[in-house]
Amino acid sequence: MKIKETLLQRQEIKERVKSLGQQLTKDYAGTKPVMIGVLNGAFIFLADLVRAIDLPVEIDFIRVASYGQTRESSGSISLTKEPELDLEGKDVLLVEDIVDSGTTMVWLQEYFTTRQKAHSVKTCTLIDKNERRAVDIEIDYVGFQIEQGFLVGYGLDCAQSYRNLPQICSLEEE
Repeated sequence: MKIKETLLQRQEIKERVKSLGQQLTKDYAGTKPVMIGVLNGAFIFLADLVRAIDLPVEIDFIRVASYGQTRESSGSISLTKEPELDLEGKDVLLVEDIVDSGTTMVWLQEYFTTRQKAHSVKTCTLIDKNERRAVDIEIDYVGFQIEQGFLVGYGLDCAQSYRNLPQICSLEEE
């Protein structure tokens, strides 16, 4: 796979993450939200985002499997790493690198609301890419809307490659 083009430069991402952090600081004022990063893709975004929030926060991670080593979702969702914090009665913000079909995010919202008994569950994604949206879902905080292409960089990968790029790029079609 080769990079086709750069869609978002490092500085654009940095400025948008700062803006999201300011909005989250306002929206969660007086609370201590639990930021749940969805591994592996969201780790870079989450790290930058929590540094842009001027509030006490708790941080945890989960891992969800749906893509494996391919460019297409398997359609099957499994939680391979559960949260370690007790989330009952807490305000949870799910932080994801990209929301594409929306299926995983809908599943996670249900999981944290019913099984973990969180007080509130909101979502924040770096990229909202709804060209293949399969379910109706409203994302609470969106970094960027990108309609097409297979995206890599800033935590996003293709078969575990390209995560370390500081910018967001699209890959050439096969």
